[in-house]
Amino acid sequence: MMGINQEVPKVIGKQVYGSLYDCDEEVLKDVEKLKNIVINAAKIGNMTLLDVKAWKIGEGASVVAIVLESHITIHTWPEYKFATVDVYSCGAKSDPKKAFAYIVKELGAKRYSMNEADRSSDF
Repeated sequence: MMGINQEVPKVIGKQVYGSLYDCDEEVLKDVEKLKNIVINAAKIGNMTLLDVKAWKIGEGASVVAIVLESHITIHTWPEYKFATVDVYSCGAKSDPKKAFAYIVKELGAKRYSMNEADRSSDF
């Protein structure tokens, strides 16, 4: 935890991740929609999108966005109306929490868990 007079750490690492329940089953099946959600989440989180890859896995999907600052992932299980989301950023000006909140809204999650990890380091 940084105090008021401390400098910014040498390596910034902010991770927000969680599980989303009772999501919109149709969205969880739609690879193109999921890709667009991740693209918009990167913008909302003030991250620089480099690439997006998506795979249909059974009824669900996995979407991975590589951002200059790190990554955003969504993995879905439509049959359970369930998804997992991970937003990780090493960017000082990025906001992974905003990106995570946007994904929760877009997937229509009725409830979710959200965890945060500070992965910053001064070595």
